[in-house]
Parts: sequence; C-alpha cells; structure tokens
Amino acid sequence: MSNKKTVRRRGNPIITKLIGIVIIAAALVILLNVGRQVYTMLSLQRQAELVEEELQILRDENASLINTKDKLEDPNYVQTYARGEYMFSKGDERVFYLPGSSEGSE
Repeated sequence: MSNKKTVRRRGNPIITKLIGIVIIAAALVILLNVGRQVYTMLSLQRQAELVEEELQILRDENASLINTKDKLEDPNYVQTYARGEYMFSKGDERVFYLPGSSEGSE
C-alpha cells in the first residue's frame, strides 16, 4: 500500500475574488428588489384600507340618501318637513315667530 497525498489545487485568487464580488452584488440586487416589493405591498395595503374606509363612508351616505328619498315620497312627511323647516302654513293658519324659539338658542 502506498500513501498518496491528494493535492488540492486552488484556483486563481483573482477569479475567486471576482466570483465572490459578483455573487455579493447579485445578492444585493435581489435583496433590493425584495425590499421594494415589500414596500410596495405595504403601501398598497394602506391604500386599500383608506379606500375601504371611504367606501364605507359612501355606503353610509348612500343609505342616508335612500332613506331621505323614501321619506320624500311620503306626502305627510313632505308636508311636515315644509311646515317645520320653511314655515309653510295650511289654509287659514298663521305662522308666528316667537322670541327664543329658533334652533340653536337654548
């Protein structure tokens, strides 16, 4: 039996360093792109939350407008509203303005 030593050849140190630099640069580019994607995702999530809030406000406003429309289709409500808000009177009625009876004065 003969003892043979295995000799391991090392590559050119310049090429090894160059390959290391290329791998590090590629890793940095990948990390930068991942960071941008995460930032974009978080930004879009926040924008989606704002749009959802605005949508809920618009839904509430729409429900209120539908309710008002339904009320305005009722002649009794229209008559009561006109008499209360615009001081309209029925037939022989007279409208009197009393001191301190306006809205906001208490």
